[in-house]
Amino acid sequence: MKLQDEIVRRVQAALPDAIVELRDLTGGGDHWQAVIVSAGFEGKLPVARQRLVFGALGELMHGPIHALTLKTLTPQQAQESGR
Repeated sequence: MKLQDEIVRRVQAALPDAIVELRDLTGGGDHWQAVIVSAGFEGKLPVARQRLVFGALGELMHGPIHALTLKTLTPQQAQESGR
């Protein structure tokens, strides 16, 4: 399974309604930018949202993923930002 597919699978396992947009920033498959939209982020501070995602990714954060920038949005925030 490709790393991109595994990232999406793990995030959606933790947040079943998640819409995950990934971008490989370097073309090497180890630096990623993710925009994740989920109702599961409602009422959570940004740090708690990031911890949830990093927890879902588990050991991938210590191996194939070297860097990950996150934008975590609720559906309402996504709508307001035009996503």
